[in-house]
Amino acid sequence: MSLKEKDEHDHLGWMEEKQLSPIEKGYLFTLIWLDKRFRVVDYLELLETMYYRVNLQMPKSHTEQYNLDNKFWYWYPLYALGSFSTLAYVVAALSGALLGFYYTPSAALAETGTVAYSQIAMIMQDLQFGFMLRSIHRWSAQVMTAAVFLHMLRVYFTGAYKEPRELNWLLGIVLISLTMGFGYTGYLLPWDQLAYWAGQIGVEMALSIPIIGEWVAQLVFGGFSLGAPTLQRMYILHVFLLPFVVTSLIAIHIAIVWMQGIAEPH
Repeated sequence: MSLKEKDEHDHLGWMEEKQLSPIEKGYLFTLIWLDKRFRVVDYLELLETMYYRVNLQMPKSHTEQYNLDNKFWYWYPLYALGSFSTLAYVVAALSGALLGFYYTPSAALAETGTVAYSQIAMIMQDLQFGFMLRSIHRWSAQVMTAAVFLHMLRVYFTGAYKEPRELNWLLGIVLISLTMGFGYTGYLLPWDQLAYWAGQIGVEMALSIPIIGEWVAQLVFGGFSLGAPTLQRMYILHVFLLPFVVTSLIAIHIAIVWMQGIAEPH
């Protein structure tokens, strides 16, 4: 057996041992074929080394390079804010999905106010563990908002918004804006006095926008005054539109962090 045949036999044996999928095997075959002819792996490793040295400060290498093993520990809790906000979002989403089984977004009058408000009262007073369920949803949403805000402050003050992470910083600004939208739309769903006047302030803010103010008020609130269309729009935004958009953007945000690594304070 020649040396070439022995190498190919070893590669095949290794791939069978690792039980790789057909896609992974195809990728490795292609990479090995190219590497034998063009030294692809050597150049990829060289580019990776240059990239991390120039653009990235990875936690392990940075602390080892500057001997910060006993000085850097007090920063670590601040680096959990992103994960903490994501966990709070998951809890809010799950508890909100359960609340959706018992909530009706109707502004029609009932014995104790509107149908929407009576449903909230039923959840809080009559449904078993309903008070706890709504409290979990409410507090997880508030914790998420606070964690996202603190996470943005940490990123700013540690300089983690700079190149090459500027696109993820802009994505974070979009996410915190959508988080505010989550909070506002959810605040209006009980359709009580607090929700009504918060909605009225929103209408007036929309109308104050130059040129497109009336169009925005009609699109978001269903008109220039609050009513059943307003509640329907807030429900659709809060339950159907925002969750899909925010979940997709969080996945992209986390994927970029995974690819770029975590930036330490300069």
